Amino acid sequence: MDPHTVWNRIMDSVKEEVDALEFNRWFASIKAIKLDENILTIEVPNQFVYERLENQYLHLLKKGVKNELGNKGKLEYQLLMPDFKNAGTKAKTKTNPVAVNTKDLSNYNPFVIPGIKTYHVDPNLNEQYQFDNFIEGDCNRVARQAGINISKNPGRLFNPLIIYGGVGLGKTHLAQAIGNGLKQNFPDQKLTYISTDKFTNQFIMAVKNNSANEFANFYNNLDTIILDDIQFLAGKAGTQEVFFHLFNHLQQGNKQIILTADRAPKDLVEIEDRLISRFKWGLTIELTQPDFETRLAILLSKLDKLKIELPMDVCEFIAMKLKDNIREMEGVLISLVAQSTINKKAITKELTDEVISEYSNKASKSLGMDDIIQIVCDQLKVDRELLLTKTRKSHIVQARQLATYFTRKYVKSLSLKNIGEYFGGKDHSTVLHSCKVVENMIQTDPSFKDTANLIEKKILKTIRVK
Repeated sequence: MDPHTVWNRIMDSVKEEVDALEFNRWFASIKAIKLDENILTIEVPNQFVYERLENQYLHLLKKGVKNELGNKGKLEYQLLMPDFKNAGTKAKTKTNPVAVNTKDLSNYNPFVIPGIKTYHVDPNLNEQYQFDNFIEGDCNRVARQAGINISKNPGRLFNPLIIYGGVGLGKTHLAQAIGNGLKQNFPDQKLTYISTDKFTNQFIMAVKNNSANEFANFYNNLDTIILDDIQFLAGKAGTQEVFFHLFNHLQQGNKQIILTADRAPKDLVEIEDRLISRFKWGLTIELTQPDFETRLAILLSKLDKLKIELPMDVCEFIAMKLKDNIREMEGVLISLVAQSTINKKAITKELTDEVISEYSNKASKSLGMDDIIQIVCDQLKVDRELLLTKTRKSHIVQARQLATYFTRKYVKSLSLKNIGEYFGGKDHSTVLHSCKVVENMIQTDPSFKDTANLIEKKILKTIRVK
């Protein structure tokens, strides 16, 4: 088989799981080099991309390689090491083999291992997330110090600990740093980090397989649970019920509970009051946008880790320009590294300005789900909060279906799963059903068609303005 064909097929499967901007940022610069029996070799442009693949996308690559090359398939990286001070010069290529014929544990519900009566607890922690490389500033000092205290004395002072804030401000890093600190200080502690989405999927599979008791027993026996993105509990009554009892059990046993969210507990929607009240029992801390000095320190730390040297004026320029979140800084940095590598240009302040401008223009031209929801709500005079609830009132349902339809049509970066999660945790089939209902109504109901056309005109106008 041709290595390029195999790699392109793997990339087709990856595209179904990640949004377009994410795919272009991390996968577009990778090339297939050779295919030797069941070993596919790819060329990765730099250490930055390599580490992102290892940390964030390895499960997708494993799945793709297994589908194309079978259970014995392997993936090897050829890692280029550019010298940014002498544009285009490349250090000796090194190869990092990664076997992919291991079991994919991404959706594994680790109850009782067959033949063994003890529980297996996988902490699911990324060892790279540590307190030492979590740069402290005014924006996160209290949260970091609280985390350090918990790692030394869990289940006592701050229980539960809730960390909330916007995208890319370090919630996941800090939560996992606490977990890694606990494992270092208490090696025998039974601890797991899990996203709310996976927790929900595990519960659904447990109910399906008549193993709800095993599910409960597993989590009840933990010493610490770290649950990421609890806003995705919204509208999931069954999962909220089981988590309510789990929360009570762990809290009463002085077991540590760590939660992250994109907003404060009081602002979470479609989550039962009894859970919200319990979230307020412990310490709730907001992570805010880092100041210039903190952003610069974070950037220098990342560059040092990746063994990349940039002129200080370039580093300061990046830190000054990018204020919203650290992930945006990473996106610009990877674009900058790619531009330098591909075009054989030295990284200067001028090149950095071009990359930041291009990155910002792409972001400003994009139309997000929030924009579409607001347009639909304004046109139909529907309260935004009601649209995101589970109410079945006909005019709310119709607004929700229109918002779903136009989101799928115009926000290409979102998968059906992403859209469904936003609208109350619905699955992809519900999203498809909503879109089909809208299409049928447009064809059969002139009044509905006029309404849909007005909404679409406003959406298109918004795109042009942006």
